Amino acid sequence: MTAPSAPAASGAPSAGAGIALILTSLACWTTIPLFLRSFIHQVDGWTTNGWRYGFSALLWLPLLLLAMQRGTIPRGLWRAALWPSVFNTGAQVCFGLAPYFVTPGLMTFSMRLQIVFVTFGAAMLFPAERKIVRLPGFIVGIVLVVVGTSLTIYLQPGGLGKADAAGVALSIASGLLYAGYALSVRATMHGMPPLLAFSAVSQYTAAMMLVLMLVFARDLQTSEHDLGLGVLHLSGLQWVMLLTSAVIGIGIGHTAYFKSIQALGLAVSAGVVQLQPITVSIVAPFLFPNDQHLTGAQWATGLLAVSGAATMLVTQHLASRKKHVAPIDEFDDLPVDPDVALVAQSNETDPAKTPARN
Repeated sequence: MTAPSAPAASGAPSAGAGIALILTSLACWTTIPLFLRSFIHQVDGWTTNGWRYGFSALLWLPLLLLAMQRGTIPRGLWRAALWPSVFNTGAQVCFGLAPYFVTPGLMTFSMRLQIVFVTFGAAMLFPAERKIVRLPGFIVGIVLVVVGTSLTIYLQPGGLGKADAAGVALSIASGLLYAGYALSVRATMHGMPPLLAFSAVSQYTAAMMLVLMLVFARDLQTSEHDLGLGVLHLSGLQWVMLLTSAVIGIGIGHTAYFKSIQALGLAVSAGVVQLQPITVSIVAPFLFPNDQHLTGAQWATGLLAVSGAATMLVTQHLASRKKHVAPIDEFDDLPVDPDVALVAQSNETDPAKTPARN
């Protein structure tokens, strides 16, 4: 896969910097399932979600305040961010709870189905996407993702027990909701600066996460309602890990991803982050030796799923180049989620068919 031939935007990072940025993003997003898995014996998932997203909202808030001060907040930003935030909250709930039931490797491979959900959602919502979905290479990619992911789950040693089944279901549900999130961003926040869009979504999501934490958080030892105050029993190192996971995953990871797109293009950047299940599965056995990790057969089928996702992205990218269908603004039109590259990169260039910027 090669970067688009269009010149980089003014002030965009160099290609070398872009490579460093996308690898940074991949590394950041690799750590998050591992961070979450490390807390399963200390605090519950409602608590980790509430504190992590609450802290991340504070990190993104200065960007919004600065834009307000300068008068550069896009009109309708807060209204447009509402539905994406609802989907993002549901997805994050499932994502945050899944590591309590299933290992990080199986969790992240199960989430590869997200790209299939995005594909069918895009085909239903955006007419321009239907041409790409019918391409033979795209169909092959979808089949590889579905078959590879299904076999990775089916080949779990000893079958899926109640906990594993719950974890896989949460992972798939997270992928489905993240697809809804990405599509709703594309539908309601098209043309808005992505970092401001994500900042607004983060504020809404954090508010909902905090409410859910106050309602559902329980002490893991006593099962009593604790309002998320179980974090008070964490050691200093555990506190650092909890807050660092928010900085790395929700702060640095997204910022590096957006900046990498300016230098490398959307297809390349989205393709690289498809490697997340592989990097997670490589690191997990060293951090959690007592967990049951992927077998050789699961590795083979998991790689099949990842290759299917890559095939979809390559097919979409080549089709867009061949038909001279290019994004109006490859950076500004980017939805927050990396798996929605196929939605953003094949926008019709006819202004009559493109949603107006707010």
